Amino acid sequence: MVPLDPVPMPIDHVARGDRDAIALVDRAGRWSFADLEAAVGAVARWLMAQRLNPGDRVASWLPKTRLACVLPLAVPRAGLVHVPINPALRRAQVAHILADSGAALLITQPTRAATLAPGDRPSGCDLADDTALPLTGDGLRPSEADPDALAAILYTSGSTGRPKGVMLSHANLWLGAIAVAHYLKLEPNDRVLGVLPLSFDYGQNQLLSTWAAGASVAPLDYLVAHDVVKAIERVGATTLAGVPPLWVQLLEAEWPEETAARLRRLTNSGGALTPRLVTGLRGRFPCADVYAMYGLTEAFRSTYLPPALLDAHPQAMGRAIPFAEVMAVKPDGTRALGEPGELVHAGPLVAQGYWRDPERTAVRFRPAPNFATHRGMAVWSGDTVIEGEDGLFRFVGRDDEMIKSAGNRISPLEIEEAILAGEEAREAVAVGVPDERLGQGIVVVLAGDATHEEALRTRLRMMLPSFMQPGRYEWRDELPRNANGKLDRAAIRAGVVS
Repeated sequence: MVPLDPVPMPIDHVARGDRDAIALVDRAGRWSFADLEAAVGAVARWLMAQRLNPGDRVASWLPKTRLACVLPLAVPRAGLVHVPINPALRRAQVAHILADSGAALLITQPTRAATLAPGDRPSGCDLADDTALPLTGDGLRPSEADPDALAAILYTSGSTGRPKGVMLSHANLWLGAIAVAHYLKLEPNDRVLGVLPLSFDYGQNQLLSTWAAGASVAPLDYLVAHDVVKAIERVGATTLAGVPPLWVQLLEAEWPEETAARLRRLTNSGGALTPRLVTGLRGRFPCADVYAMYGLTEAFRSTYLPPALLDAHPQAMGRAIPFAEVMAVKPDGTRALGEPGELVHAGPLVAQGYWRDPERTAVRFRPAPNFATHRGMAVWSGDTVIEGEDGLFRFVGRDDEMIKSAGNRISPLEIEEAILAGEEAREAVAVGVPDERLGQGIVVVLAGDATHEEALRTRLRMMLPSFMQPGRYEWRDELPRNANGKLDRAAIRAGVVS
């Protein structure tokens, strides 16, 4: 088991396996930890040769190639800041992230680059073909970066407006890797199948925590559940991380008994596991421990529920992960025990705020409560929880309007802005509704003429990624308003859900 050493190091030191041990497995073959280290050094040296300034942002828009797996270590080693972009995003979202981060370089594939218009990259942002970056050759030695220095910016949707960049230090990434590797009890003989996007905090942590344990990762871009089944057999995976919609799909797939029995560990994030899912996973994967987790990009993970407690407490979020202090806080700032309170996360996993967004940073990142052990800034999640007498936290609800669909946090406003960019509807409100497969499905309520729906659907398919596409359109002559003349979102949401 990985020891809980609280002293962080530069994140490019995290690949700690034996030199000849396997670090990465894909269709091209296997990389040892020596191969991985050489690739990190070679890419870092190439980046240094681009004459970028220290702290410049380097964006990557790639599927799970070997280069994509190397960049989270190589970019910080070169003294730069990595900005991974979800490969499922469309032009408008990519352009926003590039502009907001002020990226000095975008590394992507020619086919993806061709979808961008000339003005989609900010002034001074160069474009690099992913094949131009070497994975062998002379390389930079491991860095001596300050663990508190900025290493990455991960973009996550907010409840209002476009995605915001969460600033993560070397220490944030390092301690997150050590914490997860420790409580999951990862060992060098484990092989983690990496199906989550590397732009997602836990998707990237799959790389970092696996390598911190000296284990190997098998990155996978999949289309259907059967791709995952085949990959587990092909690479001999022992560990799989997923989100609830993926578990639904995997339970519907056909599994050879020998393949299902290979898995020793299932880890869930991005939404709660229902009792039905827990029962299904227990039955399908009898040799696997199931870990339920809750987290925020702003603080990485917050809680986990050990497998031994899952059956007895299926609705619980669990307890604080290593290095984290998690508490429920009442509106008056005192601790809430046995009653609803806002989940507040303090400790060294707390991010440095939102990139170039002091207003939203001030809302979410505030001083820790007086009774907290960890002083300094804490993340005030906006989620309501109850801390029970057993020390376990239970989720009550969200204070914002975020839609969580297929493991993605989706801003309703971003969907509404895309709709109102055309002339098909006068007004629009996006709402998340319960969906067994997706967690939440997306319904949009619109003021306008329903005969324009097909044109709107066609346009949105060009503007938004698949996971942001509305599943249902409900048209009204007028949308309700409150006493202030604003759209009555609560009434609209209540009408849709009911």
